[in-house]
Amino acid sequence: MTSKKSIRFFNDSKVRAVWSDDESKWYFSATDVVRAINDEEDYTKAGNYWRWLKKKLKGEGIQLVSVTHEFKFEAPDGKRRKADVLDAQGVQMLAKHYPGNRAHAFLDWFTYSDNSIDGQSRKKAYTLFESGLLDSMEAGTVKSLQQIHAYLFGGLYTFAGQIRQKTIWKDGTLFCRAEYLMENLRQIEKMPQATFDEIVSKYVEMNVAHPFMEGNGRSTRIWLDLIFKRSMQRCVDWSRIDKKEYLKAMRLSTVDASEIHRLLRTALTDRINDCEMFMKGIDYSYYYEQED
Repeated sequence: MTSKKSIRFFNDSKVRAVWSDDESKWYFSATDVVRAINDEEDYTKAGNYWRWLKKKLKGEGIQLVSVTHEFKFEAPDGKRRKADVLDAQGVQMLAKHYPGNRAHAFLDWFTYSDNSIDGQSRKKAYTLFESGLLDSMEAGTVKSLQQIHAYLFGGLYTFAGQIRQKTIWKDGTLFCRAEYLMENLRQIEKMPQATFDEIVSKYVEMNVAHPFMEGNGRSTRIWLDLIFKRSMQRCVDWSRIDKKEYLKAMRLSTVDASEIHRLLRTALTDRINDCEMFMKGIDYSYYYEQED
């Protein structure tokens, strides 16, 4: 078994996946696919529907690819249990033969998600942990943030790793004006990062600066975790932070950062060398950027 696990989000529904080193591809939880398509919160109901659907399709001569019981996923009660999984071809076949043609939106999302800029960038991010690049970076510097951004978006954006030269807005928020940005970044780099509060304050200031044209949040969250790792031997378990709460706290942080301090403090973990924790963090980080 491999420790590489991933979570994709379709309309806020989790679709868990596990990587097969032997076959070099992702396998997706069949029950999660059903939950996402049916918009079903109850795992038991989704599992029952999947077993019925698998039997129905088999009776119609439709044999789904790669149905297996070899992989384990964490159940709602925290225990790991064996589960049916499907590779990408199997997921697409299931969606195409789904009763009532209910899976069109899911199929569009599934076939498009890995080919989008976010999808390609996310795949790059998965390899960052094992690349060794993070270990060579100086935590908390502007250079290290540029290196992270260049790794995530190299070949996808012409400005990957480059500090923006234009003033930008987002959702009515004006970020640091371009003419003051480099001096602002130099001041942020000098901010202390020895304690939890110092680290989060530095993170908030970097978010307000928004040094890149795109991809700031995804890059800066990895940058934040690198500082936590070096200074406190901790990182953030992003799966413990609700998307709406996080986004609201970050919007408020320009005038009151107490809520983002609280959210991050409650989500700290000592699993700093855990590949699965890193990959889960990537999944949630990219999920935060998805528009509702």
